[in-house]
Amino acid sequence: MGIVHHTATLSPTKQELVEAWLPSRSWAAGQKIAGKVAEYRFDDPDGEVGVETILWRTDDDIVLQTPLTYRAAPLGGAEAHLIGTTEHSVLGERWVYDGCGDPVWAATLVDTIETAGRQAQMFIEKDGRRVDVPPRMQVRGSGSDGSAPRVSSIDGVTDEDAVTVVTADQVEIAVARVVGAQLGNGPHLTASVADSNETTVLAVLRRP
Repeated sequence: MGIVHHTATLSPTKQELVEAWLPSRSWAAGQKIAGKVAEYRFDDPDGEVGVETILWRTDDDIVLQTPLTYRAAPLGGAEAHLIGTTEHSVLGERWVYDGCGDPVWAATLVDTIETAGRQAQMFIEKDGRRVDVPPRMQVRGSGSDGSAPRVSSIDGVTDEDAVTVVTADQVEIAVARVVGAQLGNGPHLTASVADSNETTVLAVLRRP
């Protein structure tokens, strides 16, 4: 469960940060963001790191997936994955990372997939009450409510055309940077937007 600071401002905005970063990504070559499709969040068990994935539609009608993490201080050893910093009007300066290089993102994704989890429920605080924010995207892991392997580090991040492959401890995660890219077989995270009955696979766990 997470709080949405619905009156807060970000400077630069998430879209501005991602737009400035995309030209450096081979899987986004020549693409420009037309707008946001939807987003989903996972909970950091320690409550320190914001974990959000945003899907963007481009001018060419391609949907890109960008996992993001938000931190109150720099993540040591992750300079190559830093997208930028932004000023949050409530939380102060935030360091924004490509989630594929952040072990907290990897741990929450693996746990969600392996335990048949879903996205975090978001809410706003209004007049002293918590008000649920309806999700624009539903995600679910394909697991069987079992236990997930522990993930504490990122060992490697490799872009392979429209897919990013993340090696984290004993797990390999294939992430569709271009939604619809073929990821292979294995435990996976599926998504549907709004009330759509159509689902797509966003990430797959592989055993190296």
